[in-house]
Amino acid sequence: MRIATWNVNSITARLPRLLAWLESSGTDVLCLQELKCAAEAFPAEPLRELGYEAAVNATGRWNGVAVLSRVGLAEPVTGLPGGPAYEGVTEPRAVGATCGGVRLWSVYVPNGREVGHPHFEYKLQWFAALRELAVREPGERPFAILGDYNVAPADEDVFDPALFEGATHVTPAERAALAELRAAGLADVVPRPLKYDRPYTYWDYRQLAFPKNKGMRIDLVYGNPAFEAAVRDAYVDREERKGKGASDHAPVVVDLEV
Repeated sequence: MRIATWNVNSITARLPRLLAWLESSGTDVLCLQELKCAAEAFPAEPLRELGYEAAVNATGRWNGVAVLSRVGLAEPVTGLPGGPAYEGVTEPRAVGATCGGVRLWSVYVPNGREVGHPHFEYKLQWFAALRELAVREPGERPFAILGDYNVAPADEDVFDPALFEGATHVTPAERAALAELRAAGLADVVPRPLKYDRPYTYWDYRQLAFPKNKGMRIDLVYGNPAFEAAVRDAYVDREERKGKGASDHAPVVVDLEV
């Protein structure tokens, strides 16, 4: 089974590329983030024509997540159980489903904005709720949380650590939140190095960041032991970041033997 995660930065803007990528990549299950569309505007029909069912959590603002599957979709859950609200709003940042016997969650972790901002505390609270999910839900079956974590796990996951000093995505508090997920029994299943020295997943649109490979690895796949044992290959599809109309994130792909 081929599973992937991709922050598409607007499914409406990216739909032609998304459909073409699904056809060419052989992906069975795709976790999407940053849909930027309302649930009623989600392009379910063209995806259904390719054989994909969808579990969607979206309200039309800057967030929105989905799980697409052509190997079955059961036990959908919309929203992070016990997750915090921000300024009174429960944002659409998580959706779970069981696909081909594998329990998966697509997550779009809050950005945090800047250290000391209320959104940064919200981000840490959101991670705490995510950890509780990782403790409660997996059981014996393969289980993984995929998505845009908005945290670079280590200094080698950003192109120049000195430029990020004091900024979000690299703080000890955020990295401790990832460590708590690992302590709950999950592992980062995308190894380093891959097919190139720095397997970044995100490059800003500005200042030629992608051609200069000034990126970050913030799109992650954290799986339980059953999921990790089934992994046969993993890679970042860097080619999909190229060309006109690309998202600023690349898909991360994991092949399982289940």
